[in-house]
Amino acid sequence: MDFVRTPEKRFERLLDYPFEPHYVEVDGLRMHYVDEGPADASPVLMMHGEPSWSYLYRHMIPICAAAGHRVIAPDLIGFGKSDKPTSLDDYSYQQHMDWMQSFLDQLGLTNITLVCQDWGSLLGLRLAAENPERFLAIVVGNGMLPTGDQKAPPAFKIWKNFALHSPWFPIARIINTGSFRKLGPDEMRAYDAPFPGKKYKAGARAFPRLVPMHPDDPASEANRNAWKVLERWEKPFLTTFSNGDPITRGGDAYMQKRIPGAKDQPHVTLKGGHFLQEDSPVPFARAINDLLATLS
Repeated sequence: MDFVRTPEKRFERLLDYPFEPHYVEVDGLRMHYVDEGPADASPVLMMHGEPSWSYLYRHMIPICAAAGHRVIAPDLIGFGKSDKPTSLDDYSYQQHMDWMQSFLDQLGLTNITLVCQDWGSLLGLRLAAENPERFLAIVVGNGMLPTGDQKAPPAFKIWKNFALHSPWFPIARIINTGSFRKLGPDEMRAYDAPFPGKKYKAGARAFPRLVPMHPDDPASEANRNAWKVLERWEKPFLTTFSNGDPITRGGDAYMQKRIPGAKDQPHVTLKGGHFLQEDSPVPFARAINDLLATLS
C-alpha cells in the first residue's frame, strides 16, 4: 500500500512532549510509541483515539511513570509519528486490530493495564478480550465497544458525515472543540504536526466510518464475541468518563452493569469534554495509579 511518513521536523520542540521515540514495524509500516518508566515494570498501555495521537497523554505519562509504572503510548497507524497509508480503503477495523496485535506481540507485553478512550477503546477492549491472559486491568474513559445492535447517538452521525465529506478537516480545531479548555497555539501546532497535508489524513477520516453502525457490520460479530469475554471479566474494570461528552454519555453506567470486574471499583466522573485527557489529566492519571496501588 502507498503510505507517507510525516517529516521529523514537524515534531521538533513540541510543548510538553519530551519523550524519546521508539518504533516497531507492522505489516511493512513503521509504528511509533512512547515508552517511559521502569523497563521491567508492568506496562500501562495508553491508547488514543480519533483524530489525536500519543500527544494526548503527555500530561498523564509522567505521573504514571513516576509512580513506578512502565507507560507505553503507541501512535496508531495513520496517526502521530506512525506511517500513514494514503487511501481510506487501506484502513479497516480488522486491519487496525492486526497492527495492534503485532505491536503487542513484538513488545511481548503481559500484565497490561489498558487505558483507553474513543477508538482506543474500540481497539483496546477487543485486544483485551482476545488476549485476556495478557491483561491485568482495564480503565476506560469516554469509550465503548459497539456492535451495531444499538442506535448511534445523533452527534456521532453528524461527526461521521463531516469526517467523510467535509473538504476541510482541521485536526487541532476538532480536538479543541471536543475539550472544555481552550488549547494554546503550541498545543494546536502539536496536534496538527502529524498532518501537513490532505494525503496524511486518510486514517483520521476513515475511523468514523469503521464504527459498527448496523448488526451486520463487518466488525459486529467479532465485537459481540469480545463482549462475551467482557461479560465474564472478573479483573478490575474502572470507568473514568467525563461529564461533558455527548457521544459516549451513559457508556460508563452501561459497562458497570454488564462487566463483573466493574463491581465495587472506585469509578469516577471527571470534568471535561470528549478529550478528557486535555481537561482532567491529573485526576485521570491518579485514578489509574490508585487502582494499580490496590493490585500491588
